Amino acid sequence: MVPNKTQVGQAAEQLARRYLESQGMKYLQQNLRYPVGEIDLLMEDTEYVVFVEVRYRRQTRFGSGAETVNYTKRQKLIKAALYYLQQHPQMARLPMRFDVISIAGELNQDSAKIDWLKNAFTIQE
Repeated sequence: MVPNKTQVGQAAEQLARRYLESQGMKYLQQNLRYPVGEIDLLMEDTEYVVFVEVRYRRQTRFGSGAETVNYTKRQKLIKAALYYLQQHPQMARLPMRFDVISIAGELNQDSAKIDWLKNAFTIQE
């Protein structure tokens, strides 16, 4: 059976989560959906609350997953992050960061190529 788009997305997010945890980050939440946008992963990195966008491409012939995080997508992520912080004021005391995890290849820990773009964009855009 061929996995559907949702299953592929969930597998990519799980791989990204495991990778970030292996880098010392703390998992907080996943798949936060708001009227203004969605947050794939919410992590904590020492003093930062980190909003993570996960992008997966089986092949990079037409560009990496990170290249698909365009201005419109960044604005939706920023709005979703601000919405989250409004709902969770205790987290608003921490500085925030937007990271992008780009995964290419087969979705398993051994063969997938994972690129972590730390602080990929800022709220001032």
